Amino acid sequence: MGERSISIHVIERLTTYLRYLKSLPDDGTASVSATKIAAALDLNQVLVRKDLAEISSGGKPRVGYQICSLIEDIETSLGYNDSSSAILVGVGNLGRALLSHKSFRETGVRIVLAFDCDEAEIGTDCCGVRIMATEKMADLCGRLKVHIGIIAVPDTAAQEVCDMLVGCGIKAIWNFAPTHLKVPDDVIVRNENLAASLLILSQQLRERLS
Repeated sequence: MGERSISIHVIERLTTYLRYLKSLPDDGTASVSATKIAAALDLNQVLVRKDLAEISSGGKPRVGYQICSLIEDIETSLGYNDSSSAILVGVGNLGRALLSHKSFRETGVRIVLAFDCDEAEIGTDCCGVRIMATEKMADLCGRLKVHIGIIAVPDTAAQEVCDMLVGCGIKAIWNFAPTHLKVPDDVIVRNENLAASLLILSQQLRERLS
């Protein structure tokens, strides 16, 4: 399939399809239909069929998609084969959890270095990633050609860390601090507000039980 822009919502669904396909038992079944995927994930089959048609030409009437080929097509469309390097700032409990997350490498993103201001952490390794002093960030980012930064520090330090990342040439930031970051127009920020997600879940539960 030709390269095209994919919306955030489609990306989220494609990653869900991918997890499902990889979870299928190795029982000799070679193909899967959009209808089966939709039923397994409680999604609209028309939407699933449209998503898959956008990224794969391998679907056949009454047969569906070859599972291995569909996995490959989804991974290609999501950029899994385009390796990107990232750095993480803040090696507290959250930072360590992110460093231990094995699925990041499957997406083509590899955390190559972590940074922290705690002298007890500097020079040590966490999950195979070396922890460095923040003062060395600019030099190392330039040499390693890193363009993705992950912020896992308290909200009081997040903007300062963000400014450092931007100054190092970082063009995409994954922010776990519960605060709004100010960045130049050419820098992408993806915010993950864990507290808000839990609040939404709690609200949905209350509405269902009421």
